[in-house]
Amino acid sequence: MRLSTFVLAAVLAAASSATTAQVSVNIHVPGLIAVAPPAPRFERMPAPRVGHVWVAGHWQWERDAYGWRQGYWERARPDYDYAPGRWVRADGGWRWAEPNWKRKAKHRGHDDDRYESHGRHDDHGHGGGYHCPPGQAKKGRC
Repeated sequence: MRLSTFVLAAVLAAASSATTAQVSVNIHVPGLIAVAPPAPRFERMPAPRVGHVWVAGHWQWERDAYGWRQGYWERARPDYDYAPGRWVRADGGWRWAEPNWKRKAKHRGHDDDRYESHGRHDDHGHGGGYHCPPGQAKKGRC
């Protein structure tokens, strides 16, 4: 009788602990920060410098906390625009998008050779205003 009472108590204790057990999974995704960055600090931009671009200060993640990195001058690149880095919300956290240089868009008028009549466009019987459908010029069909 004592043995069955002991077994019953053990079974009840095991059953109650099994129902309250929780599983916690912490998956570390490299480059993903769970804590949102603080608001940017105000920095007075210095007077313009010829041949340079001002890179505004930003919060930088350092091991387990944000640290402020002050703004600085970066040498400009001809024919490129500077695209600043920024914090982006992603996958339930925050990720730093690195700054980048993007090729400047060239703005041309109607004297652009895209609007000129080329001999092979006339071969299609469409005259000077012929437009080659996307992807066809690369295939040599226009």
